[in-house]
Amino acid sequence: MAKSGFFARVRPLWMDAALAALVLVVELWPFFSRDNPWGGPWHWWGYFIVAASSVPLIWRRRAPAIVLVATLVPTGFYDLVDEVAAQPIWYGGLIALYTVASQCTRWVRVPLLVGTIGGGLLVVGSSETAMRGIVLFIAAYAIGRAAASSRAHAAALEERAAQLARERQVAAERAAERERARIARDMHDILAHAVSVMVVQAEAGPVVVGNPDKTVATFDAIAAAGRDAMEQLRRMLKVLKEDEGPRTPQPTISSLPALADQVETGTGLQVAYAASGTPRPLSPDTEVAAYRIAQEALTNIVKHAGATRAGITLTWQDDALMIDITDDGRGRASSIPSGGNGLIGIRERALACGGTAVTGPRDDGRGFQVLVRLPLSRREPAA
Repeated sequence: MAKSGFFARVRPLWMDAALAALVLVVELWPFFSRDNPWGGPWHWWGYFIVAASSVPLIWRRRAPAIVLVATLVPTGFYDLVDEVAAQPIWYGGLIALYTVASQCTRWVRVPLLVGTIGGGLLVVGSSETAMRGIVLFIAAYAIGRAAASSRAHAAALEERAAQLARERQVAAERAAERERARIARDMHDILAHAVSVMVVQAEAGPVVVGNPDKTVATFDAIAAAGRDAMEQLRRMLKVLKEDEGPRTPQPTISSLPALADQVETGTGLQVAYAASGTPRPLSPDTEVAAYRIAQEALTNIVKHAGATRAGITLTWQDDALMIDITDDGRGRASSIPSGGNGLIGIRERALACGGTAVTGPRDDGRGFQVLVRLPLSRREPAA
């Protein structure tokens, strides 16, 4: 880092040194290209003034105001000696004024511009030469301001690009956090449902151990719940891989009857499924949310309700889908630990789809109810 900083400081200095040498050669050119009318070599005074007005350009980036004064002051004494070559343009002063205009603040550059023009009018003899000098100085100043504006615009564009990159990164991080939260909820629903079915069947083991047929059915239910959980987890984790291949669709509303049969077969809980109204199109995330909400509600019933019957009722309305999940349980102590996030997850899923979820005891006092409203998709149903 120190090495790159050193070269960053030295390189402009060498460039300015080369520029000063070029200006020195150009301003000395009249001494080499013109014959001295007085005979003999030109007076040394001219060489001295040219060198004094050119060499300070080496430090023009470090001290532009001082360099401008140091460049212009010697030129005012150039005509004190007659035996010097005529100088049509003092390039060093123009370059120094350009640097002041491009780097200095307004309170520094404006007084220096006024002072430069005023000093030039005092030392110049003819009005034609004075006018030419004013035009040249104003042009150098204008070019310096244009260069400063161009750099400021480029810096603003770079800052804006960096800000947009930071905003994109923040947006990507937030999207990743939301996706991780969604995946965590899905995995919670899958595992909680499968483990609940397995635990219920395992608790029923001592009761059916004397009946071979029921024992086989119990173990089959446990195996089926485990296979289903593994399949859904494998499908979900497959999405997270870079080379995932074809994706298997996630369960949707059409999978709810199979979910009801699975719970009834695996736990003995009687689950009734019903639907009314004309089905309407839903967005893909709403389809998945509807299935996960029903799955989580049934899992809570199995774990905590102590119910013998449950029901899933879908009601298709003009602008929404109503999902009503009820049970006849009165609650019981369960050996299945609860994370306490089931109802919260249901509300979050409904809210993420722009819907609502109301949970609580039924009005008749016979069990618990989960009532969810999910808005319909805006796209028209297919003909």
